[in-house]
Amino acid sequence: MSNQRKRRIGVVGYGHVGVYLVNQIQKEGDENNVELAFVWNRTKEKMEHTVEPSLQLHNLEDFKEREADLIVEVAHPSITRIYGERFLSAGNLLVGSPTALADEDTERKLRRRAKMSGYTLYVPSGALWGGEDIMKMADRGTLSGLKITMTKHPNSFKLEGKLAGKDLSAIRDRTILYEGPVRQLCPMAPNNVNTMAAAAMAAHTLGFDRVIGVLVADPSVPDWHLVDVEVTGVINETNGQVFSVTTRRRNPAAPGVVTGVATFASFWSSILVCRGHGGRVFFC
Repeated sequence: MSNQRKRRIGVVGYGHVGVYLVNQIQKEGDENNVELAFVWNRTKEKMEHTVEPSLQLHNLEDFKEREADLIVEVAHPSITRIYGERFLSAGNLLVGSPTALADEDTERKLRRRAKMSGYTLYVPSGALWGGEDIMKMADRGTLSGLKITMTKHPNSFKLEGKLAGKDLSAIRDRTILYEGPVRQLCPMAPNNVNTMAAAAMAAHTLGFDRVIGVLVADPSVPDWHLVDVEVTGVINETNGQVFSVTTRRRNPAAPGVVTGVATFASFWSSILVCRGHGGRVFFC
């Protein structure tokens, strides 16, 4: 066992992902040199009988008292918009709801705060396959297009804004709910398109306005979340050829749930990477 001080992790949100992460930290924390600093949830009653009273944080304003090295937000995009700067002033932050970053002001403030504080703003890959490769292409200036299509059963969507008025229960065939820039989609489906938001952050030369998102409701996939990623490179001026990659991720998911099974393990893997990478955005 390492003699180094354990990294202290605060978990903000105790829904399906939060519960999983808390259990993982308690089960595998010693071997990974991490421990719980606190757990916060909007409805504190949900933590009763499952989270030790000493680890429960009832007032999120008091998070600094727990001296967390890493704060993991898996609650709602509004938490990052409200507390993100304060979190980054005290430690590293993993944004589990990256749809919050579709708000230009929020993204700008968090990037600036990370640079000023020296702490890292982590964006987890979640259900995105090939995110690091997309970021490498953006870094090299060889990325010209990115399209993400997410297909789920109608019961798996939690829609807001203009999309909230759609009668999902009446859908009988594959139906495109939205196709266009990811920035406009994020506030309408904040719980469903975190994968697209992560892709927009990875493809930083395109960003939320030029990464295209397609949201599809399909009753024929009751227990799967499908993520299709279409990457396009730049034109080879010599021969006119264009590099491209197309992938499909089939993520098992219980009927009606927002997060697929494989995404839970992806979050845990991301947390283990978050050891501090300086004052910048880091995709993990």
